[in-house]
Amino acid sequence: MKRIYLDNSATTKVSQEVLDVMLPYFTESYGNPSSLHSMGQEANVAVQAAREQVARSIGAEPGEIIFTSCGTEADNLALVGAAYANKKKGDHLITSSIEHPAILKTAENLEKNGFKVTYLPVDQYGLVDLADVEAAITPRTTLISVMAVNNEIGTIQPIVEIGRIAKEHKIYFHTDAVQGIGKVAINVKDQNIDMLSIAGHKIHAPKGVGALYVKKGTRIEALIHGGGQERNLKSGTENVPGIVGLGKACEVAIRDFDKNTAHMARLRDKLIDGILKIDHVRLNGHRTRRSPNNVNVSFSFIEGESLVLFLDMAGIEGSTGSACSSKNLKASHVLLACGLPAEEAHGSLRLTNCELNTEEEIDYVLETLPGIVGRLRAMSPLYKKAVTEKVS
Repeated sequence: MKRIYLDNSATTKVSQEVLDVMLPYFTESYGNPSSLHSMGQEANVAVQAAREQVARSIGAEPGEIIFTSCGTEADNLALVGAAYANKKKGDHLITSSIEHPAILKTAENLEKNGFKVTYLPVDQYGLVDLADVEAAITPRTTLISVMAVNNEIGTIQPIVEIGRIAKEHKIYFHTDAVQGIGKVAINVKDQNIDMLSIAGHKIHAPKGVGALYVKKGTRIEALIHGGGQERNLKSGTENVPGIVGLGKACEVAIRDFDKNTAHMARLRDKLIDGILKIDHVRLNGHRTRRSPNNVNVSFSFIEGESLVLFLDMAGIEGSTGSACSSKNLKASHVLLACGLPAEEAHGSLRLTNCELNTEEEIDYVLETLPGIVGRLRAMSPLYKKAVTEKVS
């Protein structure tokens, strides 16, 4: 059976271009970048070249890129590092209620250690209100952290405007752009971004590598101490193959940006239009202000986990929400924050494509999904009750 992979917001396939540039650093130029001998310096040159590639992809300077093990570490370094480095100035942070757990759990931990956090509400589409951002700022606020693109519903936040507000109030602005790189245009200078998180495995690089952009002059403390790598902000021997892969992936994401985003948006819109023809279904997130690859819908009278399992048996791989919490059967905090009742939030399905997906695959999904929905609803007493009440 052919597998149709539509869970690209959870992780992506490592591209051949990325794999090809990584391989020599496993078997040939495998030196430690801190070593003075030739092989060590070959590795160091590769790391610096990758740093330049990542920087160019977001309009930064190479010296502003800190390599990490993942997007979660980048988020932790940004929030915790900035909070403690600026504690004398203030102890208040602002974030949104629909952030990735890497931000929310970190913010909760900071609260346990004496910091104050404001969690901004969102509207029915998952958008932060700029007036709420302004209103939340106090003389003790040191950092605003709002994601560029939501990982579950794909809503694109107004980061340009939030960056402007932060700059006007002389507050640091961090954005989790893990779902944004290669999907939306990002330029840290133009958008007044002081810190930005990236994860390699969302853009066809391997798992286990990420990056944090830290604007020159931004006060931040290290989380991991040791040999002083990465400007003393992320000690530990560098993951050279992973870093090289991330650099190449960022380069390709920008090189093919227009072509890929147009293709993904075309598949996204076809999938949304087709799914919305099914009864008792709603689109989650903003219809147009959303990531070009994201489809998130809720089916009434169906459990999302059952839907994902039935789709998997039909060769279609999707999810009910964030892969980082997909084993948790609680309703999505994102959908609840958008105002969905818990029972509808439980019936959510997220399908996320990439440039490798085809129109034929989307056609197959649209042919297969209605039958699966029908089978599951036939087993639902709630659906039978709703139909009976409608008829009567």
